[in-house]
Amino acid sequence: MPGREPASSRPAGRVYRAWSGTVTLIVAGVVAIVLLGDAALRAGWGEMLLLAPWVLLAVWVVYVVMYVSMIETDAAGVTVQNSLRRTRVRWGAVTDVRLRYQVIFVLDSGVQVKSFGGPVAGRPGRLEVGRGERREPPALRDLDDIRRQWETSVAAGVRGGAPERSWDVPAIAAFTVIVLWAVIALLITGGPA
Repeated sequence: MPGREPASSRPAGRVYRAWSGTVTLIVAGVVAIVLLGDAALRAGWGEMLLLAPWVLLAVWVVYVVMYVSMIETDAAGVTVQNSLRRTRVRWGAVTDVRLRYQVIFVLDSGVQVKSFGGPVAGRPGRLEVGRGERREPPALRDLDDIRRQWETSVAAGVRGGAPERSWDVPAIAAFTVIVLWAVIALLITGGPA
């Protein structure tokens, strides 16, 4: 397809993701390891493997709801991922980058691509102790970085084009494996009592 570049040929960029999602995923992962480790020690590996899909399903939900939504920028454009849906937009198609409650990319077609992950508008910056100045919130610094990359790329002649939408195939494949594992576990145990 003309104007479409493979993901492997795109230069690496920067990822903007809410820090709370990372912390939540780490906590969920640690809890899952503790639960599954405890099950293996108390009941044995076989029972732990029958319990594992349910714990992993909970971790997968935390991953999709809290962690995976993000903004990834590179020299050619921006990729916005909201849950399992990805939208790739070339910088030349972007006419404005705004921060309302989340980052919004306004395209030349009038379409707005909203990001559920990445910088979010928060409370105003805190006063610096002893200086009497307000510190700039991290979301505004991130927005400035995104805008700077957009403006630099447009000035370099990056062309536009229609947004490309795709699914997060690895996350969907992991969900499929976990569900199949859960079905097998239910068949082995005789189903819910």
